[in-house]
Amino acid sequence: MTPWHLRQAARALRHGGIIAYPTEAVYGLGCDPLNATAVLRLLALKKRPVEKGLILIANDFQQLAPFVRAPDPDMMRRISATWPGPITWLLPAKVETPAWLRGAHDTLAVRVTAHPQAAALCRAFGGALVSTSANPAGRPPARQPLRVRHYFNHYSSHYSKRPLDYILHGAVYSHTKPTEIRDALTGKVIRPA
Repeated sequence: MTPWHLRQAARALRHGGIIAYPTEAVYGLGCDPLNATAVLRLLALKKRPVEKGLILIANDFQQLAPFVRAPDPDMMRRISATWPGPITWLLPAKVETPAWLRGAHDTLAVRVTAHPQAAALCRAFGGALVSTSANPAGRPPARQPLRVRHYFNHYSSHYSKRPLDYILHGAVYSHTKPTEIRDALTGKVIRPA
């Protein structure tokens, strides 16, 4: 990944685009979490119901602060011990956090990513990003750009005639499954790694 590629990906995000990019375990699909049109287009690409909610990734906790209530000091210590890293935490969402991100929940799934390209993308964009696995519902997550193209090359909908606005090439880490999800209030593992 060159700085030029990173700028192109961030530019696509700022213009309401959907991009694919490498993460800790799989290729992710991402967009601006505050752009309802982009999020709904992403959900249509995946054939994912809005009620399920989405994950946000960030370069640091400050990029997530607009979306979640501040954890108490004990909870923050527990979370900070795993970040940056492949652990996604369910945190209480702020009241103003859009339903298209939370789904049918009062929590939001968030992660400070350890993947250098994903973190650099969040820095270049200037905030948190939607991050969901790059695959249609029911299909295995893509781990290479070619698989991303295979899944989405022929997609079109009433939102857009183009499938993805940009694919940021790079390597995913060696994790073979999507990241673990834990409930920050209880510590319970919701989705094992």
